[in-house]
Amino acid sequence: MRMQAVWNGRVLAESDRTVVVEGNHYFPAETVNRELFADSDTHTVCPWKGTASYYTVSVDGQSNQDAAWYYPEPKPEAEQIRNHVAFWHGVEVGPAE
Repeated sequence: MRMQAVWNGRVLAESDRTVVVEGNHYFPAETVNRELFADSDTHTVCPWKGTASYYTVSVDGQSNQDAAWYYPEPKPEAEQIRNHVAFWHGVEVGPAE
């Protein structure tokens, strides 16, 4: 199924190759609209996935701090999400229209 991540009326990512982990769709990095993303200094640690890094998303002058995350060096049991990005903080993820 083709999935989209949308925030503030803009498609942030779209793919039919998402990986679902713990209920979150992880989009392949090449399907993300990079012009809307800026690196964040935020990092969190998951015991089984590893250390996550975050992006702030900006659309039409509005920013959504740490709305996207990814695992640059996932642990072996989470290797399937390497080079993938997931979303939260009000980003709507669902079937593409």
